[in-house]
Amino acid sequence: MDIRIKRGIIVISGLLIFMMSGIQPALADDFALWLTELRAEAMSRGISVTTLDRAFAGVKPIKRIIELDRNQPEFKKSFDEYMKLIVTQRRIRKGRKLLKKHGALLKEIQGKYGVHPNFLVAIWGMETNFGTNLGKFPVIASLATLAHDTRRSSFFRNELLHALTILEEGHIDVSNMEGSWAGAMGQPQFMPSTFSSYAVDGDNDGRKDIWSSLPDVFASAANYLSSYDWNRSSTWGVEVTVPDSLDSKLAKIKIRKPLSQWQDLGIRLANGGNLPEADNPASLVLPSGMGGPAFLVYENYRAVYRWNPSHLYALAVCRLADRLAEGQH
Repeated sequence: MDIRIKRGIIVISGLLIFMMSGIQPALADDFALWLTELRAEAMSRGISVTTLDRAFAGVKPIKRIIELDRNQPEFKKSFDEYMKLIVTQRRIRKGRKLLKKHGALLKEIQGKYGVHPNFLVAIWGMETNFGTNLGKFPVIASLATLAHDTRRSSFFRNELLHALTILEEGHIDVSNMEGSWAGAMGQPQFMPSTFSSYAVDGDNDGRKDIWSSLPDVFASAANYLSSYDWNRSSTWGVEVTVPDSLDSKLAKIKIRKPLSQWQDLGIRLANGGNLPEADNPASLVLPSGMGGPAFLVYENYRAVYRWNPSHLYALAVCRLADRLAEGQH
């Protein structure tokens, strides 16, 4: 959709495209009017007409985006099934090679942000298979589709405005701004608002390029994790056993108790030993409920969990990070 203002008259081209694609003219008109208003808001935030013209040239709602948003598959895999699917020998081998290959860069970033290299590589592997699967959806068109839709319009409108700011600042050209169907971008799969808050120009070239610059990718991921009180001298947690008598309501990420208190409640290491003497504040995580695997987790786990608030995801990252570290000794 190309919108230009000539002598006070809004000239809108591309309506024929909507009609030919099966979208009703009313919807096309509605999107065109919505986009006009969006452009006005973007300009009030300092986005230039040149950037807007380039960003929205040919943009129209993408039917497939709405289908994906409406039909996200319900995740039903168990803890063991998920770990077998994610923490694979192939991913471990590849991750160890990349950890070694980029060791100097990762160590430099660890020195600045405190985040352990094995965690950065584990997240990199989880998010985009080490940068090989960044997504092929045009970010601006995807976000415009979801922002125009009524289900989560406010959230995606904000993300779209952040994406336009990224273009305005020259971090990437719109032709290369691709990502997931929901607008997650680059090798760490940042949403545009996350990019705005945490992306870093790691190679000092004047751009924050999380698509193709590994210094930018790793520094941005480390900056994000370190902002959530990452502890450079600690690990993420320990696997434990839990007595049947324990109140399952204690298994909440917001509940933190010193390890000594968890010890008094009957929790022990998975091998039956006592919990570490370092009295870290820990939370109990039971990804499959009582009777399944159990973990006491620390601040570094919470940082990973904030990246993606799924215990299965966070545990997979942490377990993968542990396996990657094993190969470095």
